[in-house]
Amino acid sequence: MPWEATDFSLADFAVSDADRILDPPSDFMGWQEQGAWARQLYEPHFTGPATPRTALLEAGRAKPILNFASYNYLGLTRHPAVIAAARDALARYGTGVCGPPMLSGQTEIHLQLSERVSRFLKRDSTLLFTSGYGGGVGAVAGVARRGDAVVVDEKCHMSVVDGAKLAQARIREFRHNDPQSLDRVLTEVGARRTLVVVEGVYSMDGDIADLPAILDVAEHHRAGVLIDEAHSMLTCGPTGAGVSEAQGVQHRIGLLFSSFSKAFGGLGGFVSGALPTMTYLRHYSNPYLFSAGMPAVVAAGLVAALEVAMGDPAPRARLWDNANYLRKSLQGLGLDTGASQSYIIPVIVGADRRLLFEACRDLRHRGLFVPPVDYPVVAADQLRFRMAVGALHTRQDLDEALTILEDVLVPRLKAQGRLRSCS
Repeated sequence: MPWEATDFSLADFAVSDADRILDPPSDFMGWQEQGAWARQLYEPHFTGPATPRTALLEAGRAKPILNFASYNYLGLTRHPAVIAAARDALARYGTGVCGPPMLSGQTEIHLQLSERVSRFLKRDSTLLFTSGYGGGVGAVAGVARRGDAVVVDEKCHMSVVDGAKLAQARIREFRHNDPQSLDRVLTEVGARRTLVVVEGVYSMDGDIADLPAILDVAEHHRAGVLIDEAHSMLTCGPTGAGVSEAQGVQHRIGLLFSSFSKAFGGLGGFVSGALPTMTYLRHYSNPYLFSAGMPAVVAAGLVAALEVAMGDPAPRARLWDNANYLRKSLQGLGLDTGASQSYIIPVIVGADRRLLFEACRDLRHRGLFVPPVDYPVVAADQLRFRMAVGALHTRQDLDEALTILEDVLVPRLKAQGRLRSCS
């Protein structure tokens, strides 16, 4: 029976019907081959840096591209002070530390990074991880145990869910950003020890957590709270210390996780908290214990990035100006930007997977790179492009992107009656 590759998603092949564990499901490779034109839109090959205007390899040639896929929110990845610090550390320490911190040690640069992050966040101690994903897993799995409950916002990152699975804790979700739903779940779960996990800025929708209301409920149930500030660190709050700072609730949150691969412009992750908690995590967080430490060249760049961000609030202000301009302009074209309140702006196209991929291909041919997000990452009727705005985007960049979207995407959605009223 004929079938179209766009009739299926990764969710359809998650459970294999193959007899041997190393073989993929029977139709998986056929799906991959038939959908190669769409699959090529993922894992693109850049020949330039993660900057607003870079180059993408297509048909063996480097093509200039306008980039709205990078989390380099403040433009720090190529800041001269960051590059200089990294270059000096590379010359002194080489490319790696070649072992986990517990057994193979750390350099003074790692200790400096940990101390400066702790001081910046007004926390006792900070633990460094080689990857952001590892930090999310390690934060949850390091404190939760069998019989505990980990209650997560339904739109939290997969790393914290996987951390709860590794800990063999009970995992429950509450409705997104809904304190009443959290209250019901915490009442029903009835665990003696419970961890509530939320994000500051949510990575697929770009909306912001209602932390005071969430914390009121968590505290009523005597639950611990972990916040994931990966997409809000250095970008939200008076000093850039995240949504928890912006909403004045830092002192009410026991554990803070963030990534170094977003606004910091580097690689890795960290968890910050009270000294007893962090001392315990240091010994029971497997991604920390069993992963080689981040290279000193990376740590040095991160120290410099933090100093630059703390010393100059102008890029943060430009980031928000750009985000507000782009979001309002997208809405002016009749495009659905969902609940976005930040520099992460979805452009929701609905359930038509073929439209998503064909429009993405044509946008890229016009010189605009906006990544397509498919089910099961988002709901099946909420397929989207996700635009990540940066402080280094110029007004010309934003207007050019808007023109391309108006030419390529708007007519397709208009034909389906999916444009919103601009009145």
